[in-house]
Order: sequence, then C-alpha cells, then structure tokens
Amino acid sequence: MKLGVFSVLFSDKGLSEMLDYVASKGIEAVELGTGGFPGDAHCKVDELLGDQEKQQAFLNEFSTRGLIISALSCHSNPLHPQKKIAEEADQLFNKTVQLASELNIPVVNTFSGCPGDHEDAKHPNWPVSPWPGEFQEILKWQWEEKIIPYWKEKAAFAEKHNIKIGLELHGGFSVHTPANLLYLRKACGSAIGANLDPSHMWWQGIDPVESIKILGRENAIHHFHAKDTVIDQPNVNRNGLTDMTPYSDLKDRAWYFRTVGFGHGSKDWADMVSALRLYDYDYVVSIEHEDGLMSIDEGFTKAVDTLKPVMVKESVGEMWWA
Repeated sequence: MKLGVFSVLFSDKGLSEMLDYVASKGIEAVELGTGGFPGDAHCKVDELLGDQEKQQAFLNEFSTRGLIISALSCHSNPLHPQKKIAEEADQLFNKTVQLASELNIPVVNTFSGCPGDHEDAKHPNWPVSPWPGEFQEILKWQWEEKIIPYWKEKAAFAEKHNIKIGLELHGGFSVHTPANLLYLRKACGSAIGANLDPSHMWWQGIDPVESIKILGRENAIHHFHAKDTVIDQPNVNRNGLTDMTPYSDLKDRAWYFRTVGFGHGSKDWADMVSALRLYDYDYVVSIEHEDGLMSIDEGFTKAVDTLKPVMVKESVGEMWWA
C-alpha cells in the first residue's frame, strides 16, 4: 500500500513546489483535482489532453521524485437539475476519464451527483426519510430516470478507456452509503466502485471497518481517502446528524472534520488499513485535509505521522506458521 495525498490542500503552491514538499514528507502518491469542487491547480485537462509532449513532461515531474498519480478527481454534480451545471460537470468527467486513460492513471474520482425531484426542478433534492410517501416517489424517480441511466452510460465509457470510477460516498449526493453504491454497481457494472472516505461513514453512523468489509467482499473499493471526524454528542442531541449548521461554526455543529488521528486513534486507523488488506485492497490511502482547527501544514504533517506507522507495506507470502 502507498501513502498519498489529495493535492487540493496545496492549491496555493505550483506543481513542482507541491511535489517537492509532499515527497519530503514521505508521500508516495498524489491525487490531482481536474476541476469541479477540487479545482485544477495542478492538472489542467484542456492543456494536457491529446498532447503527448506535455503529458510526458507532466509525468516526469512525478516519476523523478519517486511519486505516482493515484487518481484524477473531478468532484461535481453531473445530475444537477440545472442543465448548464450538469453539462459542465459531464464534460469535465468525460475529459478527465480521457486524460486518465492517456496518462495510464487507473481511477477517476467524483461524486454520484444528485438530481432534482422532477424535470423542471431548479435545485437538487436529497431525500433522507422514507415518509411521507412523496419522498419515496422522488427517490424512485431519481434512480430510475436519472441516476442509473446516467451512470450506466458513464460506466461503459470508463470501461472503454480502461478506467475505474471511484464515487465518494458523501452526504448530499445520491450515492452516500455502501448500500447505495452496491445498488448502482449492480445496475451499471464493475467500473463503478467507491472512493471510500471514513470521515463520511462516521458522521452517518456507519462503522468504517464494516463498510470496508461490505464493499471489499464485492471488490468495490477503487480508492481510499484518509480524513477523520469528531462527533459532538451534546450537539447531536440538539441538531441530529443531518446538521445544517455551517461548517465554520464548529462549536455548534453535531460533527466536524479533523485531520487523521484527531477524531479517532491509531488503533482505529490500523484496523481500517488491516481490513483493506484483508479484502485485497493494495493501492493508495490518500490524505484529505479539511480540519477547521489546524493549519494545512500542521494538519497534513500530523496525518502523515499517524498513518505512516500503521501502513502495511509488505503483504504476507507463504504462511510459514501454518
């Protein structure tokens, strides 16, 4: 397994400066944003697509530092009911898949998106309650008319380019639990998998180790994020877990993101790494830093220091003891 980082947290640095810095910390893999919510500070799709000379120079920036690119990420909402927003996200996804294929990067990460509740809607609608019955009707319409048709087409497109799609299980989007992911995968094919982020499991009340087991049994983990979450129980008692308090109001939120090790201890992270290996995931653990209490450098450094000792670098060969 390799320890990586999602480079969006260093968007203020140029590519070479960013790579020098993360390599100096012992990072082995970099996940790059190509647009959408992560931005494209370190990977300009339109400049690189189809240009072999620029692509080779780009890849050399990584290889000369002993780094790989774990994934290209274009998190956005391709199912947004406003066509302009959806079309921009869709075009970005297509270009990102094409570029990943040209660069031999195996995974493209994104969100599943979330549609509206009817054809003329203006805003996404994220149903989170089975009653009153209108919510079930909305959910059925979304999956049958929007989510499955779109991702069936995109899964075929990704397979054609030999790319795996890592959908981040994230609240506010249609695919946000292991069950959602496996339902979509069954309908659309094995190109669909998870970019599994334990921080989003914790706040939904899902045990990340168990989510790894559920998805791992189906070979449905394509990429893995490392981010932590704190649950503030007194605020949960007041606001519930579907808390709409702004992320910036940490004192009043039911939960908030922390850097690795500051929401859960090393044993929890060791258990996740062990579960990943148990279910045959031997790729990248990519640090994502969204801690509202620490600077980027401090939070990133502490995440590295927590994860390095628990990473499994050498898989067992023959079981000499059995």
